[in-house]
Amino acid sequence: MPWWGWMILGAFLLTSELLMIVDAAFFLVFIGAAAIATGAVVLSGLPLAIWVQWLLFSALALVSMVLFRKRLYDKLRAPGVGYEGGMNGEWLRLEQTLEPGARARQSYRGTDWTVVNRGATALAGGTEVRIDRVEGLTLILADSASLTTQDDRNRV
Repeated sequence: MPWWGWMILGAFLLTSELLMIVDAAFFLVFIGAAAIATGAVVLSGLPLAIWVQWLLFSALALVSMVLFRKRLYDKLRAPGVGYEGGMNGEWLRLEQTLEPGARARQSYRGTDWTVVNRGATALAGGTEVRIDRVEGLTLILADSASLTTQDDRNRV
């Protein structure tokens, strides 16, 4: 294949993934880079048979994917620091008493949330309770009976 064929193939593969036309989990980036590198070798004037060009292209693509893809993909697509678990397990100081099954509006992290007591006991206002899980814009609160350690129970 002529050098410009490798360059066009590489540019097409790179842009198709980088412009989010295809989300191939970063595989096309390394295949495209291997095609451009193969085109550069052919452009340098090294006389390579077509089968050697394809062998070089395949080897470059495989080696680069195995050695670099996971680290680069994880670095670029990693979640923000401190957002891995969401708000599950965090503590919230209640502004008002919540009876079992009751809902209320509560300010938390700079915005208003709906909080729900899904436990069997009332949660007194002014105490800290653990956020059991988040469902959309609703914080589901854990009562003291569902806490797992004595330290958790002492905190309420």
